[in-house]
Amino acid sequence: MSALGFLGGVGSYGQRKVGKKQTCERRVDLPKCRVSVDSLGSGLQKSGNFEKNNGIGDDSPLNESRYLEKVLTARVYDVAIESALEDAPLLSGRVQNRILLKREDTQPVFSFKLRGAYNMMAKTPYNVLKNGVVAASAGNHAQGVALGAQTLGVPATIVMPNVTPAIKVEAVKRRGGIAILHGRNFDEAKAKAEEISEETGALYVPPFDHPEVIAGQGTIGLEILRQRSDHIDAIFIPIGGGGLIAGVATVVKRLRPEIKIIGVEPFEADAMKRSIDKGERVKLNRVGTFADGVAVIEVGEETFRLCKDLIDEIVLVDREEICASIKDMFEDTRSILEPSGALSVAGAKRYIEDNDVTDHTYVAITSGANMNFDRLRYVSEMAEIGEQREAIFAVKIPERAGSFKELIQNLKNANITEFNYRFACYDEASVFVGVGVSGPKHAKDILESLQSHYQTLDLTHDDMTKLHMRHLVGGRTSEIVDEVLYRFEFPERPGALLDFLYKLKFDWSITLFHYRNHGTDVGRVLVGVSVPESERSEFGEFLQSLNGLGYNWTDETNNEAYKLFLGNQNVYNPEMVPRSLKYLRKPSDPRLSKVTMRKSFLLGTGTRRPKPHYIITRRISVFENLLGVVSNVPGALA
Repeated sequence: MSALGFLGGVGSYGQRKVGKKQTCERRVDLPKCRVSVDSLGSGLQKSGNFEKNNGIGDDSPLNESRYLEKVLTARVYDVAIESALEDAPLLSGRVQNRILLKREDTQPVFSFKLRGAYNMMAKTPYNVLKNGVVAASAGNHAQGVALGAQTLGVPATIVMPNVTPAIKVEAVKRRGGIAILHGRNFDEAKAKAEEISEETGALYVPPFDHPEVIAGQGTIGLEILRQRSDHIDAIFIPIGGGGLIAGVATVVKRLRPEIKIIGVEPFEADAMKRSIDKGERVKLNRVGTFADGVAVIEVGEETFRLCKDLIDEIVLVDREEICASIKDMFEDTRSILEPSGALSVAGAKRYIEDNDVTDHTYVAITSGANMNFDRLRYVSEMAEIGEQREAIFAVKIPERAGSFKELIQNLKNANITEFNYRFACYDEASVFVGVGVSGPKHAKDILESLQSHYQTLDLTHDDMTKLHMRHLVGGRTSEIVDEVLYRFEFPERPGALLDFLYKLKFDWSITLFHYRNHGTDVGRVLVGVSVPESERSEFGEFLQSLNGLGYNWTDETNNEAYKLFLGNQNVYNPEMVPRSLKYLRKPSDPRLSKVTMRKSFLLGTGTRRPKPHYIITRRISVFENLLGVVSNVPGALA
């Protein structure tokens, strides 16, 4: 097939797989592509070096024209499909720009990586391939190498960092590859793979820093230009080692130079941006692994040489923005991208917001969908913050009747998504509140309203809060006696929590309350109640009355985790006391009924001043007006 046949539409490639379907439609020709390889000119400057082609081909530097020739003759469609370029209507409407998705996540290995890997192997003589192939990868390149080797009938050994998701390791094994977990990051895995290559004579297939790999990825650029002959303002491309963006850029900048090439990196793995800013390759001291597909400490030598001249801009995004983009893609396509696969979408959103642009057309390459299922919990949690649909506040309110009502009123009828409270003292209460918001301005309005009445701290962008603190709010107290703890479950639906609170209308004091809307079909609430021993029978009758109403409950009062982290810290537990000190802490010791020991050896640690041991005689007031308040706040606890 000629280069012109490939670019001209049908040719010998006129019938090609798109997703799971076949298409025979005639494609629109690209006028700017109607050129011969020889007429492309000298391209950019020819200076620079690249990794030698393992003894095959020539070793001279490649300019843009020669890269385009390699892309035009790349062998990728033995294993790859021509992925669709499709609209993201919901996201486009929200950002007021047209977003087109280049769906590389629909490839047979759910990633673009098979293009470059197979192209390099397919162009290698069999006498080099006969000893097999070896590669280092965070996962997606590994699957591409394994599939390519399987197609060519040669053995494959893949060295993967220890942080590689299990789904990617298993995928390599299913393709007949041997997976070896080694090292903390890609660079350590690469060193091991090169060692194996030297020992066995197997061909080392690099994930990005090789002309044939770069050329294979560049076929994505050709497909985009053919699939969208109309105006494109920019193409957003994720950057790890730089192979994908280098390949696409060499094609696009040669054929459609007016299109911007914008790279996207996580803040915690920004090796390419730092390298371009400095003018030389920079090796990161550490790299974040959330977007493991781009967790590269140092970009490639050849990819850097190309990118420093061809990339227009690099956008950095954080974890929350990546998670929000995964959700965006699910809403538009019902597909779940991996973090690195959603990187380009996050970058497009960030670019649009920073530059305040509308009515432009952007292409985002969704590069992969090899997501570990157990990561979805974290992604879902962070997506609301990344979309700026949830704000998190710590609010101090007086521990008195009516204070909770006042707090709700100052939340301006916002939807409460999370509420954590634990009685601590009689003076004031610290409340952890999650609030659904429509955007940054709404969150700012709520914060200003709260700060005008209370001591309020905005924790929305605090990493420790999002990752840890929201799960640890509470603690043990010496002020509460006769506390029982129950876990309740009920069918989750709008208004379900409010109905549940009506059923909890009793005279006993609520001492602990935890609720989080997880979007599941079951609502779960943890409730602490102060019930004197003499009233336990009556409380039991109340619980039995809930059985007929569809509320399931579990007594957690004797749960060891509760005793350790939330229970009364003056409760004697001989199993937690060092043997040499047990004689000081006999339950009959009258001193224990009067004071808390200076050094706690009971159910925690820390130095405390001796103080009287009080028996609570008054009710805890912060929840006294709860039912009346939420009844007047539409959707507040729905």
